[in-house]
Amino acid sequence: MGNIRSVRELEVYETAMKAMEIFERTKAFPQEEKYSMVDQMRRSSRSVCANIAEAWRRRRSADYFRSKLGDAESEAEETRVWIEFAYRCAYLDADPAKALDEKYDQLIGQLVHMRANADDWMLRT
Repeated sequence: MGNIRSVRELEVYETAMKAMEIFERTKAFPQEEKYSMVDQMRRSSRSVCANIAEAWRRRRSADYFRSKLGDAESEAEETRVWIEFAYRCAYLDADPAKALDEKYDQLIGQLVHMRANADDWMLRT
């Protein structure tokens, strides 16, 4: 784990940021999806990063840390659902949809691991 001083140094945070390619991909979605699917996909994918950052700053409490990581995990899973909808609506081709889904699956795995080992991440005072 090393001496991590910023949330931006976390592998899980970097994974979440890379998965933000959803923003670019959703630019090509039909206009009628702008206020529904596009907004939801962007909101949930961004919320993953925000929850990771919030968890990182609250490492004095293992319960709160776990809770915020759980929120990030939930948002990541929601994003996977939106990716599937986008594929089924033919807004995403199979390969990009599969690649995004795999990124979020990896991200969820990282979050589960951090949550299971929360005590390793707590601030030592």
